[in-house]
Amino acid sequence: MKTIQITMDEDLLARLDEADEVRRKGRSAVLRQAAREYLSRRRRREIARQYRQAYGADPALGDDFKGWEDEGAWTDE
Repeated sequence: MKTIQITMDEDLLARLDEADEVRRKGRSAVLRQAAREYLSRRRRREIARQYRQAYGADPALGDDFKGWEDEGAWTDE
């Protein structure tokens, strides 16, 4: 791991330190998890944007797959 330095608003830091999870795991662990979750959400949004761009341009494509909307299983990743 690499040590970094960040700047944080004092009120935000105080609120963070009040959390039970921060007391159990420590600030660094909680902030690492928050960064992972942020990157995961960002990735999902980008994939969704790419799907909309690829499949939203041709309305006829929807007719080819009509009725299959609920047949797929999507994972969280």
